[in-house]
Amino acid sequence: MDPQPAFYFDLASPESYLSAERIMTLLPVAAEWIPIRGSQLPALGDAAEQKQLVEALADARSLQTPRWPSPLPFDSEQAMLAATYAKQIGRTVPFALAAFRQAYAGGRSLDNDDNIVIAGSACEMHPAALLKGCELRTVRDGLSNATDLAIERGVRDVPAVWVPDEGDGPGQLFHGDDQLEAAAAALSGQVPTQ
Repeated sequence: MDPQPAFYFDLASPESYLSAERIMTLLPVAAEWIPIRGSQLPALGDAAEQKQLVEALADARSLQTPRWPSPLPFDSEQAMLAATYAKQIGRTVPFALAAFRQAYAGGRSLDNDDNIVIAGSACEMHPAALLKGCELRTVRDGLSNATDLAIERGVRDVPAVWVPDEGDGPGQLFHGDDQLEAAAAALSGQVPTQ
């Protein structure tokens, strides 16, 4: 089975929020949403720069002005474990979108279990199960393994879209919200016409 494209994100990344809100309408095929530890990437973006970028892009796209959580950046470890647990039970996208909206539309920091549970409740994840899931070794290992694979593929910052090669090549990487259209174009070349 050929690998599918991957959308790498960290809930602490405001730019990942912008990409998450539009990636499903831009890419011609579904990408696997993969939570990773952005703090372990070599070129993690500066929070102040990301804040300015996101505000400018939101204004240019006539989107709601972001409400910034305090602190920013926040410690996303627990939220990313929750996202990994959500991935393991098939709820990555709804959980990630709810969590991003809690953080950047609601202004609530995701370093707080209450806000993580609210995001989980929005996609019908039981609060106790979600918090217990964050403690599982398989979840911690899953987040570590996903981060390691992202680094192996060359991901240096989030958001990033990895597009697999048709052969055995390393694939192509597109970093940043401004590269989603380029990722879509690369994927369009791989989509068979009917």
